[in-house]
Amino acid sequence: MESWLWRGMLAAAIALPALCGVARAQSTDNDGCSNKTLKGDYAFAVTGWNLINQLWVPEFIVGITQFDGNGKFTQVDYPADGALMTPPVTDFRTGQTGTYTVNADCTGNAELDLNAGGTGTGHGVINLKFVISNGGRSAHAVVAKDISPFATQPSIAVARTDFWKVGSERED
Repeated sequence: MESWLWRGMLAAAIALPALCGVARAQSTDNDGCSNKTLKGDYAFAVTGWNLINQLWVPEFIVGITQFDGNGKFTQVDYPADGALMTPPVTDFRTGQTGTYTVNADCTGNAELDLNAGGTGTGHGVINLKFVISNGGRSAHAVVAKDISPFATQPSIAVARTDFWKVGSERED
């Protein structure tokens, strides 16, 4: 009888952690991302290269994006070469708006309108592909398509952007 009892306890001790792992994996799969995962202010930095007149030109930009949690965002930014632009950019560019879609697997797409009536450098659209990490506290993006403000066709840009949630650790 004792042998049977010990075998049963041993089987339970082995099976219980395995069953808990299955339950945890199933609940994690159901906790995926959505547009609401990106909500609030996110500081960002862009590091990239643009092919302009057969020359690779570096690009560095900093800014803040405000995601509304419903698929729309606004942002302000400042390019490192702003003083060299025509006309010169001497302050943060405003009026940039966009839309985004977050998939359940925490990947997503965004489209940024560079100047929807603000102080940007002209009308242009940038399409991004991104992934969300750290429970929505950060995101990482690459340029999928760049239609610069003055181009007649899409330009070639190689850029990455990293976003970090601004603010305290407490939830909104």
